[in-house]
Amino acid sequence: MSRNYKNKILVIFAHPALEKSRINVELCRAIKNLDGITFRDLYEIYPDFLIDVKEEQRLLLDHDIIVLQHPFYWYSCPAIIKEWIDLVLQYGFAYGHEGTALAGKHMMSAISVGASEDAYTENGVHYYHVREFLRPFERTAALCNMNYIPPFVVHHTSDLVTVEDISVFSDLYKKVLISLRDKDIDIKAMNEFKYINDYMLDQYESWSV
Repeated sequence: MSRNYKNKILVIFAHPALEKSRINVELCRAIKNLDGITFRDLYEIYPDFLIDVKEEQRLLLDHDIIVLQHPFYWYSCPAIIKEWIDLVLQYGFAYGHEGTALAGKHMMSAISVGASEDAYTENGVHYYHVREFLRPFERTAALCNMNYIPPFVVHHTSDLVTVEDISVFSDLYKKVLISLRDKDIDIKAMNEFKYINDYMLDQYESWSV
């Protein structure tokens, strides 16, 4: 018997070279078959980039939380994620005077980052923090009258070489989405953290399997 979850989650995923990314393979494996979660691999569904705008909008209307999962390429996202945003979040649907279809929903980024967190500081090679580079996604959510949830971020992916290393993050990602799905999470408290990872680790003792 299917269960009516408090939040339905839509994961919009893209990785142009997924076979080379052990972390993204495992992150996807951890969450793609969870009840209450719809997983969309854009490169698999739209190899020709011909996005079915009406179908994607229908899915947005049917879900409460939208997760954009992708590698952090050149301080942004793979091309098909940007194409999806450009075409699907239309004026009059997602924003504008009459574009209120997504108002009150939530958006979150879930990204894999090659460099360490220290590299994304004022004294690091990338100078700015990851949250600053994600500002366009945060502002996109705001323009659509959505709440932007602190991102799920996996840093220094090249150092994740063992199954045990990777499972720490895949298990955490699974817990994040289950907690969001079941509303087993304090949105106000969560927004005080730069990453949702940090909030979940802070709440470690209250987790349930």
